[in-house]
Amino acid sequence: MVLLLSGCTGDGNELPTGNSTSIGTGTSSKPAVAERLDLQLSVPWATVFLPDGTAIISERDSALLKAVRNGRPTTIGRVPDVVPGGEGGLLGLALSPTFSTDNHLYLYFTARQDNRIARVKLQEKPDGSLMFGDPDVIFTGIPKASIHNGGRIRFGPDGFLYVGTGDSTRREQPQDPNALGGKILRLTPEGDPAPGNPFGNAVYSLGHRNVQGLAWDSAGRFWASEFGPDVNDELNLILPGANYGWPAVTGAPHRDGFLDAKVVWPSTADSSPSGLEIVGSTAYLGALRGQRLWKVPLDGENAGTPVAYFTREYGRIRDVVLAPDGRIWLLSNNQDPDFVLALPPPG
Repeated sequence: MVLLLSGCTGDGNELPTGNSTSIGTGTSSKPAVAERLDLQLSVPWATVFLPDGTAIISERDSALLKAVRNGRPTTIGRVPDVVPGGEGGLLGLALSPTFSTDNHLYLYFTARQDNRIARVKLQEKPDGSLMFGDPDVIFTGIPKASIHNGGRIRFGPDGFLYVGTGDSTRREQPQDPNALGGKILRLTPEGDPAPGNPFGNAVYSLGHRNVQGLAWDSAGRFWASEFGPDVNDELNLILPGANYGWPAVTGAPHRDGFLDAKVVWPSTADSSPSGLEIVGSTAYLGALRGQRLWKVPLDGENAGTPVAYFTREYGRIRDVVLAPDGRIWLLSNNQDPDFVLALPPPG
């Protein structure tokens, strides 16, 4: 197998490409910023919304969970046993599909020996503020390193928890169906391998480098954003048991045995895609190194040409989340302090 990492320096001079030219570019006027929430955050990583509209935000390096109500932040508490370092720390969040009855918030975090998943029960105190109890660790053993820790988690339409992991610079792991690195995992809410997984274990798809965003379109198709090396960031359509190529190939080389990315950014200077949200037939991706928001039109299993907004206006964008009021939240990253941009409902 040939490692397709040559031919591009990642200098930002090549345009991203979707796998379908018939969809077009999804060109539209630049979105307005409805509101900027200066929440004094420190390296926020993920956001979820409670049924009452309260936003819960994780901070990677401080290991703090914060709540935002009516535009005002409060600290809920520090998650124990988090060991921040490099790209590791308190990372992804997911709200239980049955939160109204179990109050469970799921956390992906870096511990001393591994990356792991725990759940905590959020409770409201008499004064209306939130607290959580001791974490219940439900899944362990995801490899850790200073980089490529993955970290995005999200419940799918089927009620199972999907987990994006990184290769933790262990290049032998992504192609090994029995290893947890470089994968998308599919778990029950209790942390067991979900029934029907293609390899009879927790692994749902393989051949990933560092999965950073997970989302489903209106028809239930599953999409994920992923870091390339110094070339070929990707937006992938995820199928059970499919192999996305790393480290043998990147991007869309049309090689037997591997699934091509639906969108390829030849230069990571333009993207390094992180959080992913899909609204209607449009995918929105936050870019870290690229410092912009990417908008990608979708049509079934195909994707059109991405369009960039806010290029280098607000710094790195870590997460993109649809709020209950229809607005789209963008989390800045490494701006010291960080903030939220709220965009009007699309369309």
